[in-house]
Amino acid sequence: MGRDLRSDHGRNSAHAPLHDRRGGFVAGAFNAENQAGAGHILSVLCSAGLQTGCSAGLLTRARLRINAKSRSLIATSPAPPLGVTIETSAMGSTLQFEAALRIVETLRARKYEAYLAGGCVRDLLLGREPADYDVATSATPDVVLDLFPRTFAVGAHFGVVLVAPETEDAGFTTEVATFRSDLAYSDGRHPDAVRYTTSAQEDVQRRDFTINGLLLDPLRPLRGGSLLDECVRDPKLLRSVVIDCVGGLADLDAGVVRAIGRPEQRFEEDHLRMLRGVRFAARFDFELEAETQRAMRSLAPRIHAVSQERVRDELTKMLTEGHARRAFELLDETGLLAEVLPPIARMKGVEQPPQFHPEGDVWIHTLMLLEQLPPGCSMTLAWGALLHDVGKPPTFRRAPDRIRFDGHVEIGVAMAAEICRSFRFSNEETRQVLALIENHMRFMDAQRMKASTLKRFFRLDRFEEHLALHRMDCLAASGNLEHWEFVRDRWQAMPEEAVRPQPLITGRELIAAGYTPGARFREMLRAAEDAQLEGTVTTAEEALQLVREQFPS
Repeated sequence: MGRDLRSDHGRNSAHAPLHDRRGGFVAGAFNAENQAGAGHILSVLCSAGLQTGCSAGLLTRARLRINAKSRSLIATSPAPPLGVTIETSAMGSTLQFEAALRIVETLRARKYEAYLAGGCVRDLLLGREPADYDVATSATPDVVLDLFPRTFAVGAHFGVVLVAPETEDAGFTTEVATFRSDLAYSDGRHPDAVRYTTSAQEDVQRRDFTINGLLLDPLRPLRGGSLLDECVRDPKLLRSVVIDCVGGLADLDAGVVRAIGRPEQRFEEDHLRMLRGVRFAARFDFELEAETQRAMRSLAPRIHAVSQERVRDELTKMLTEGHARRAFELLDETGLLAEVLPPIARMKGVEQPPQFHPEGDVWIHTLMLLEQLPPGCSMTLAWGALLHDVGKPPTFRRAPDRIRFDGHVEIGVAMAAEICRSFRFSNEETRQVLALIENHMRFMDAQRMKASTLKRFFRLDRFEEHLALHRMDCLAASGNLEHWEFVRDRWQAMPEEAVRPQPLITGRELIAAGYTPGARFREMLRAAEDAQLEGTVTTAEEALQLVREQFPS
């Protein structure tokens, strides 16, 4: 018999992030796949004192970002684009597997069914290292909370509990989800009610795609060795311990992303699944199954019911997982692109001057640029690449000499600012994305810049991202890297103290020289700094003399 979780609400009303044997569930952040908002989980775990080893993002996933590299390393790195490094989480996959294995062993010892489930099974079958390991079980949340000493009830209303290792500095948790069947989804994200079940087969029927609906029995012996060791030696052995109730193995073999059951029903339950399906197809270089793709096209407008933050996070993953071009081609084919990013969809068919852009229209150019984004690039570089020419469609005109896009940078910055605002980017993220767009055309003027102007150009935050964007922009067009090479070489050769020297004078010296503080101080100090950067003044006395000549009192 199933059990309606909503009817068992009496002990579940208090917010108690770290389980203290008294219960207390927090459920609102979970969706149809038991996925909590990363920030929500992080805040809960940090408030409970768990050392997560990261400041944002999913707790057990690799963190991907751009770090400043040494100038010499950047100069010699042909690809990925300059400044791209990958920082992985502190805890390795093996430790996470062992933690999940202990959870399964504990549950099995109490006569409950328990399996590895979802993405970790898919990734193992594909020969990839899972980012994390999830457990599905017939044990209810009350049982899980009582069996393990360190638990987080962030989704127990939906049958989900996070179990932390007893070692406080482990840095990860394991998601343990009770077998369940979901009832209606009124909001396109959460089930109105869930019902526990003891049937693993019934549980997988509610999941999104067949490749994610596989279960794995990690306790079934494999030639006397551990699961991970034996699967490294012979990945085909893994199939002997997989439970497939939905045809996921066949779809993995065929390279197909197929919704479980009726695609329309799966997407009505959680509209975000449409974007997830696109992302999985791009990431694994799979095809969307025909009925699944038709359902996406039919239901694409429903994506507007999904919060902008969730849409943003899916799009960011598409952009930073190394298959951005394929992802955006699929977004276009499914009709989702026009719904989530209309300004990008409007790039299609916008011609460019062939003498500068032999590759084709703005859409093709953008796709070619996205194709160069490597796995692990920063989200700001990725979004800067996507939006760098977003101002071209509204500024297109045929001049007597050629096609022109007058003011497309300024218009693009304004459009990108609105996109960042609507997707709830942080202020820091927005500033960097807009800076990349605002400055992406300046490279062509670099060889004519005064020394002071060039040095101020180098002062842009995360300048390595500006270099990376310009290089990709060139390679997606004429292929001429002359301006990029000039800037790279000068930036590499110029020491930091030459780019940001200590000021020769400040407002204090101007006051001592008899000037009255006011708005002109900024102009005076700017003039002195320009001369210092140009090398025409080298001492405080020379700087003051220049100010006296240009700004007589």
